[in-house]
Amino acid sequence: MLKCLTIENYALIDSLHVEWDDHLNIITGETGAGKSILLGALGLLLGAKNEGQATKDLERNCIVEATFDIRGRGLEQLFEDNDLDYEDEITIRRIITPAGKSRAFIGDMPVQLATLKELGAHLVDIHSQHQNLILASEEFRTTTLDTLAANDAEIGNYKAQLNLLSSLKAEHRTMATEMDAARKDEEWLRYTVEEFRAAKLKEGEQIETEQMLATLESADRIGEALTILRNTLDDEELGAIVSITRSQRDLENIGEKYPEGLSIAERLKSVAAELKDISATAGDEAERIDADPEKLQKLSDRLNTIYSLEMKHRAESYDDLLHKAAAFEARLATIDNSDAALKELEARITAAEAECRKAADIVTASRHKAARVLEERVVATLRMLGMEDAQFVVDISEAATFTPLGRDSIVYLFTANRTTKPGNVERIASGGELSRIMLAIKSLLAERRMLPTVIFDEIDTGVSGRIADAMGDIIAHLAKSMQIIDITHLPQVASKSGSHFVVYKTEGRTNIRRLAKSERIDEIAKMLSGSEITDAARKQAKILLS
Repeated sequence: MLKCLTIENYALIDSLHVEWDDHLNIITGETGAGKSILLGALGLLLGAKNEGQATKDLERNCIVEATFDIRGRGLEQLFEDNDLDYEDEITIRRIITPAGKSRAFIGDMPVQLATLKELGAHLVDIHSQHQNLILASEEFRTTTLDTLAANDAEIGNYKAQLNLLSSLKAEHRTMATEMDAARKDEEWLRYTVEEFRAAKLKEGEQIETEQMLATLESADRIGEALTILRNTLDDEELGAIVSITRSQRDLENIGEKYPEGLSIAERLKSVAAELKDISATAGDEAERIDADPEKLQKLSDRLNTIYSLEMKHRAESYDDLLHKAAAFEARLATIDNSDAALKELEARITAAEAECRKAADIVTASRHKAARVLEERVVATLRMLGMEDAQFVVDISEAATFTPLGRDSIVYLFTANRTTKPGNVERIASGGELSRIMLAIKSLLAERRMLPTVIFDEIDTGVSGRIADAMGDIIAHLAKSMQIIDITHLPQVASKSGSHFVVYKTEGRTNIRRLAKSERIDEIAKMLSGSEITDAARKQAKILLS
């Protein structure tokens, strides 16, 4: 619960500090005194964006700080998830500089506004008079039932199934779009793939073919060179091999007289053997490299095919051409397999839809049970508030599609007259009736959510007299089990047992103070009679307070 609130340099507030009662806190004050400014400052503390200029004095920071008692609220895991130190009492601080920059702290740890907002949702529920209009919001109507149904696990399972279904549908849309685009080029793609298949390209073929062609194109010159080499080596009279062999034998013959000659002869023998091998190789190459016009043409045609494909497909290299050929094959395979793939995906979508519907049905069943509780509670409260013939119905029908909230269309129906058929509450109910309905709903939600602090900002708008007194009783009853801060203009509500604060202006600045018992009589008397307090008003104020 909220222990204390300190505000400095926010809007019309220069500096104030409030220590709150653990149960009922009544706030009154003249219109324009600044009651809404208090809520604005508290909203900043709970993660609201800074709308406009928060600071009044542009030489100082705006600071809003509050201490909360959070023991027994089960928030330890939230603190751990956000790397924060948990304590039973925590201080939250929000600082806004004159330049509009914002900093937030939980304890001494700086945090993002999202973290502040997440924690704030567990600490305070603020209901302003304008929130009566949220009855027109289907999200509010749905989350109200979910709060009463305590169906977080069921909704979590449904959302998981819905996420799976959504991802499968997105995959199907992407695949179908790609298939449509691919089929537009299917004829050209098939022709291209067949062209590549006919070409029968092989790894490293271009370089090998270019080398073979270059050799054949120079076959005459190569043959001439090889012939000259053979003649040089093998001529019977002047050939290098004959001359070397002769010298080898001469050196062997004088070996006894010249031993070093034997070593030279052995080396010449090796040279002669190598030259014979070279001569044989030259002969073989001369026979292999023949100026074959037919083979030359085949190699030239093959290279032209490769060059043509490279130019046609703008390949940067032969390897790039092979890569593109493989890519075309893959695209064609995708088209050929697309029907089967789409059918398989559609079968998965059908199964996911069935699971999603099953999960949605479980959520719907929990909401139907909660709807009966809400109907009974609202009707009972409305009767306490003087609407004996009121009817309140929660109508749940099946929505056209799956939504993040389920597959339910939820409408609140209402009539104040037994003879009138219930209609949409936001269209039929008057301002006072909306206030009473919202009080009934909010009181039930507050009990179920076990929020430590609930703030009602003029929830009693549009009612008076006995009904106002009954609304005050309901608010006072809620305050027995939680902290209530109630901003009101009604003396019947302001007179309920609890701490009474008055908001007022001094020299254009908003202030707040707790009233003593005698001051409280005068404040309620002022609410009854206006600025001039009469004895009758004081007497009536005492009666209300007693």
